Amino acid sequence: MAKKKEKRSRKVGSAGRFGPRYGERIRKRVKAIEEEEKGNHFCPQCGAKSVHRVSAGVWKCERCEVKFTGGAYTPKGHKIKIPSRESAEEIEEIE
Repeated sequence: MAKKKEKRSRKVGSAGRFGPRYGERIRKRVKAIEEEEKGNHFCPQCGAKSVHRVSAGVWKCERCEVKFTGGAYTPKGHKIKIPSRESAEEIEEIE
């Protein structure tokens, strides 16, 4: 007799496949990234909200069939916060 697949709750979502492993914080991060990755995104060419991920860094619009590169998890990628020289000087002045 086949074993029934367990349902994932709303709280853990796609990270439910990890069960109790890896810790709560990691599973929440995975859930947030995967929800953003699997959602619909805007096409830079036609403006339709129909862009889906083909593979890591490759995105395709279902409407106009254009393929383009982007970030691994979002078409635009994430911006990295780089501390500016001014903020470093302000910290030195405070000390």
